[in-house]
Amino acid sequence: MQLRAPAIPLVTVDPYLSIWSMKDKLNEDITRHWTGKNHQLRGTAEIDGKTYCFMGLPGEDAAMEQVSVDWNALSTFYVFEAAGVELKLTFTSPMLVEDVELMSRPVSYIKAEAKSADGGSHTVKVSLVADDEMCENFKYEFPTAYTPVSIPGLACARVGSVFQHPLNKSGDDLRINWGYLYGAVSGKDAAVAPVDSVNEYGTPAHDICLSADVSGQPALFAIAYDDIHSLEYFHQPVDGCWRKADGTVEKALEKAFADYDAIYARCESFAKTIWDDAMQASGNEKYAELLSLAYRQVIGAHKACYDTEGNVLFVSKECFSNGCAATVDVTYPSIPLFLIYNPELVKGMLRPVFKYAATDNWFYDFAPHDAGCYPLVNGQVYSHGTCPQWQMPVEECGNMLVTTAAVAAAEKDAAFAEENWAALEKWCAYLLKEGYNPGNQLCTDDFAGHLAHNCNLSLKAIMGIASFGILCKMTGRENEAEIYMDAARKMAADWQKDTAEGDGTFRLAFDQPGTYSMKYNVIWDQLFGTGLFPAEIFKKELKINLERHANPYGLPLDNRADYTKSDWLVWSACLSDDKADFDNLIERLWQGYNVSESRVPMTDWYDTKTAKMIGFQHRTVQGGLYMKVLMDKKTCALD
Repeated sequence: MQLRAPAIPLVTVDPYLSIWSMKDKLNEDITRHWTGKNHQLRGTAEIDGKTYCFMGLPGEDAAMEQVSVDWNALSTFYVFEAAGVELKLTFTSPMLVEDVELMSRPVSYIKAEAKSADGGSHTVKVSLVADDEMCENFKYEFPTAYTPVSIPGLACARVGSVFQHPLNKSGDDLRINWGYLYGAVSGKDAAVAPVDSVNEYGTPAHDICLSADVSGQPALFAIAYDDIHSLEYFHQPVDGCWRKADGTVEKALEKAFADYDAIYARCESFAKTIWDDAMQASGNEKYAELLSLAYRQVIGAHKACYDTEGNVLFVSKECFSNGCAATVDVTYPSIPLFLIYNPELVKGMLRPVFKYAATDNWFYDFAPHDAGCYPLVNGQVYSHGTCPQWQMPVEECGNMLVTTAAVAAAEKDAAFAEENWAALEKWCAYLLKEGYNPGNQLCTDDFAGHLAHNCNLSLKAIMGIASFGILCKMTGRENEAEIYMDAARKMAADWQKDTAEGDGTFRLAFDQPGTYSMKYNVIWDQLFGTGLFPAEIFKKELKINLERHANPYGLPLDNRADYTKSDWLVWSACLSDDKADFDNLIERLWQGYNVSESRVPMTDWYDTKTAKMIGFQHRTVQGGLYMKVLMDKKTCALD
């Protein structure tokens, strides 16, 4: 890859077990959790008796020279040299979306291979130390205990707090403080041992040291986590999907090591599929690089579980935004990736919202914003649950209707919509009444504040009503389908007249002449093929806005500020079939990540003049970057 990634994924499992390198070189800094807090995985190579550091800060050890770093959608590759030896590290997280139980298995691999670089004979021993801070919010939060684990063919141990209170808290900038961190290794002279320490208050800590001789053959390491229970789902604990197949982490590790070669081959094949799909859709290598970098981040900001009826739940954490779980307006931008590769996961995102909306606690006639605060999925927490001030009525109704219709279109089956028909019908009625010229309320871009008469939000309402018309037609409700589609057509015709600036562009708000904004919500008209709007008008608007308003690192979201959103930028780029305009915006986005001083997992909210993060990192919305592929594959086309 040519992109200098702002942060490089190493071990990505879920919002809690998430280890990244936030420097260009793996031994320039400690490894970190996606929040930036310490999640230290330190690596050394003892070459002919002398120790060299390849991961983490060298300290008193010599630093290995990093020769290269590369990555694809599921693996990261490093090459180091020192003392006549070349060391290759391959970090792989098998997050294969078509296999939910494997995708959710809490095991991530590190393969170490050494060879002579000078023609001589060398002895090489690789050691990894996994810090027990990975099972605490902060190191020394609680005393931890070290326990050897017996698994045939592996050296393995686990560490965890001596006080276990699963699912004891929720929040945003927060790490897990329950469950057990596992380390395992196979290979010549594979060994595991504790690394003990005590802080100034006498609290004991125990890290896991894994080692193996890689002089003549590779060694395979794994980092794994047993979270005991993964989510609290309406006051009942639920487990990751992987437990159905594997039962225990010990069994999961045994299977993971036994199947490594086959799993790695599948990962490489799927990474190539993602690259090839991006190239087929865009012919743009920089676009393919962005999709490859986004993939593990998007999956790793979710947790996949089964509910008590055996249905898949795929719950997002709204990372560095507010920690909400199953946020509707985070789901909506993320779905292009999942509609392409496994629409069942989109249903898994929506189930918690439909379930909460059906309870007596939700008394509004519009859709909720979220279903909890990760990992406690017990009902909306945004705006104190049901306080009216910060609700997003038009936004969330439109999101739920469009997303449900997109799933039905992708699967060619509206059974899931039928299961939730009463809610969808109610939310469509709300849009018919309130959606065309919205009142003073929030949209998904809530950081910009309340805005009345939002033209782009009106587009979401129109597409939400059209989406319900699609669902009516798919379920045999032909008369109702025509009524809703007629309403959407009339609103679309009125919208073009009421929001036009007269120069080929459309306003930010109905009552604000001289303004502009991205019109990303209308992309579904092209995806579904509903033909409510002439595609040419948004193609023309995009070209004009690029000429007038584009900055070095993107097109601002609207005239109020210089910031943009990466997901909406790509959706807006997809509104035009002009490859030059698409490439123009992708180039700016790519360069933004390439030069940004914000060394964090891909931010989606950044300044288009400086490329610095405004807020948000490691969010699932980067699944929206896959929009061009979704369009190219015609996954949601109704014909």
